[in-house]
Amino acid sequence: MKKPKIDKLITDVLTQLGESPDRQGLRRTPKRVSESLKFLTSGYKLNARDVLNGAIFDEEYDQMVVMKDLDIFSLCEHHLLPFYGKCHVAYIPNGKIVGLSKIPRIVDMFSRRLQVQERLTTQIAACLDDALKPLGVAVIIEALHLCMAMRGVQKQRATCVTSTVRGVFRTDRGTRMEFMNLIGRAQ
Repeated sequence: MKKPKIDKLITDVLTQLGESPDRQGLRRTPKRVSESLKFLTSGYKLNARDVLNGAIFDEEYDQMVVMKDLDIFSLCEHHLLPFYGKCHVAYIPNGKIVGLSKIPRIVDMFSRRLQVQERLTTQIAACLDDALKPLGVAVIIEALHLCMAMRGVQKQRATCVTSTVRGVFRTDRGTRMEFMNLIGRAQ
């Protein structure tokens, strides 16, 4: 059985909402929405091996590496509405480092899937942990969810903060606090 194309489904949604898909402003909307959804979920077509592309290098550096304020944009899997914010990632190498551009690419790969913020945080940490086998990895995401801001409880400025800490970030309070200080979230 052939699946209907996304643009056909969007045309049906517009009709069900009481709109006319033939109205001037909506004529190209189904195609635009289809292209938008394909981009926003393009992470399903990627895997960590291809994204990392061999950019893992032997290096005896053993201090914290932090990438902070990485923009994230994702779609809530419950309402298909966006959530967006900042992602902060740190790891402590154990003989291996990763090309710096690969960290935001990993963040984007997982963000461009239907998500919940909790899973997204864990997936990023697990991917780096698996690829690098570092002494520790930490990921914090701070995001605003439009499913909460625009509908439901309608809390426009409520930010959700999630964290995943592994290795020394979990066992050593000092290491965890250093990370928090470096990203400007000292407690």
